[in-house]
Amino acid sequence: MKENQAKTTAWRWIPSLYFAEGIPYVIVMTLSVIFYKRMGVSNTDIALYTSWLYLPWVIKPLWSPIVDMLKTKRFWIVMMQLLIGVGLAGVAFTIPVAKFFQYTLAFFWLLAFSSATHDIAADGFYMLGLSKHDQTFFVGIRSTFYRLAMLTGQGLLVILAGFIESRSGLLPVEVNVSASPTGTQELVNFDPHNIKTITDTTALYIIANNKLEVGIQPITKAEASNMLHKIEVWNSSHGFYNIEANGTTDVSNNGWWHQHITKPLETYLQDVFGTKEEKTTLKTTGNIGFVWFYLSHQPKKDETVVMTFSYRKGDKSISLARDYRFEFSRDNWNVPAVAVVKLDSKLTKPAQATFEGLSGNIRFAWTVVFISIAVLFFLFFLYHRFVLPKPAEDKPRKQAEEGFFKEFFRVFILFFKKKDIGVILLFLLVYRLGESQLVKLASPFFLDPREMNGLGLTTGDLGLLYGTIGIVFLSVGGILGGIVASKNGLKYWLWWMVAAMNLPNLVYVYLSYVMPSSLWLIGASVAVEQFGYGFGFTAYMLYMIYVSEGQHKTAHFAITTGFMALGMMIPGMISGWLQVIIGYQHFFIWVMLCTIPFFIMINFIKVDKEFGKKLKNI
Repeated sequence: MKENQAKTTAWRWIPSLYFAEGIPYVIVMTLSVIFYKRMGVSNTDIALYTSWLYLPWVIKPLWSPIVDMLKTKRFWIVMMQLLIGVGLAGVAFTIPVAKFFQYTLAFFWLLAFSSATHDIAADGFYMLGLSKHDQTFFVGIRSTFYRLAMLTGQGLLVILAGFIESRSGLLPVEVNVSASPTGTQELVNFDPHNIKTITDTTALYIIANNKLEVGIQPITKAEASNMLHKIEVWNSSHGFYNIEANGTTDVSNNGWWHQHITKPLETYLQDVFGTKEEKTTLKTTGNIGFVWFYLSHQPKKDETVVMTFSYRKGDKSISLARDYRFEFSRDNWNVPAVAVVKLDSKLTKPAQATFEGLSGNIRFAWTVVFISIAVLFFLFFLYHRFVLPKPAEDKPRKQAEEGFFKEFFRVFILFFKKKDIGVILLFLLVYRLGESQLVKLASPFFLDPREMNGLGLTTGDLGLLYGTIGIVFLSVGGILGGIVASKNGLKYWLWWMVAAMNLPNLVYVYLSYVMPSSLWLIGASVAVEQFGYGFGFTAYMLYMIYVSEGQHKTAHFAITTGFMALGMMIPGMISGWLQVIIGYQHFFIWVMLCTIPFFIMINFIKVDKEFGKKLKNI
């Protein structure tokens, strides 16, 4: 009877606690990626700096004994939720400032350290407040609500941002481009200075040359290169975008490491994986044309209109020279921003394509998102302060002042004395080797326009995929994983869960090569990957609980999550740099190759065949 009562009580706090545990993690690790992508930060910088945010989870074992010895787990949980709310508010209020990247990163660091400490306390509280069988029973539930939080972060919150962006933006701009033998535009005659602008004070909208005809006759590569450079300098010098932030290489980096390590490696990878167009020796290339934009009148003070210009439909032989994201302000509203349209060098017959310019108040949209989630965490703080139970075992470990550091180091020594510690560490580091890189580039792949080999989804589309289809299949996978593990044990299902974790990543290889436009087909691919992740992650969570059993289980579990974070941090740091060099297609193939090591080492994993099963005497 007591066990049933404890289980009933657990339903009041486990879902909300692990939802609250997952939210700051997904914001720091995943939502920040989407946020910075929408703010115009490059893939390389996004992957590098957001991967560094894993550091608090990597080193959290260093202060996990403090959480174990000082105060109660309950105290740490409610106080960290309050601090997380403060950090989220800080992000929201620094988005509008000029140096938003530096300031928001600082608050993301605060969120990361607060969230890592919250993880230590929450996971310890979970093991103290439940019996071993209930821990197994609820592992699927806690994982599901943790993943629900992650899907909320990269689903519902992204949908909210996309909705606000679309509602706060100007009317879309449609540009129809045709390629024909009679195209009259001459490359040598184009000069942005000669574009005459007009003013309309009745309404704010984007003015563009909505129709463009480009001749299919080829031009020399030197002509194309010179004109592209001229347009890049024009756009950058007038503040429409920063050249380096949009993906070009910083040629001023002449340090020893760049010259002797990074540059040779980049050259080698580019030679091996570069596209045929990059390797061609022809001296001519397809013709190019120009589309220009400006605002009808001056925007309000401190208002910035951001417009993304990308391919919408039509012949794919007509494309953009790069990913265009223009920012119009009071300083450049009446200066034309220029986008370059290029033709495939093999195009010999008439063709047509349609491009679209979408605008929205991105800063305002994301400010609202972060304020909303900050309010939610203040509510979590109040709710858990009254609802969390008070287990008798949840009490600080009393230590003499002179014995504190002795006990502190003893916790680590006991962990590293565990049997088969080498295999345990390899499990923690390698289990998610592929995902550690995939998670950093999945959202940019969906958001990048097709001219950048992405799928060209809107912010709202991305949120819809992860917030509806993804959330259903991830939940089913997580719950199913917990149920089957509680019946047959972890050892029985380990191989199948490993396969479920890794093999569904093949859908990204498929998407990058087929480049489907159907949202249903993309959604089906996301469903397969998310179901596999939900099912496969159960094994990872159970194994961490398994190796943490014994004295100091809270601190030891924190150590396992630290190594898990390290396994995510290091590969993730280079993933953006690698993707920029080899492209999305080869990058996703590389992700699949990274899953092979664990399939090899799975034969060395030792797990008690009874672990996770429901005990007959309960």
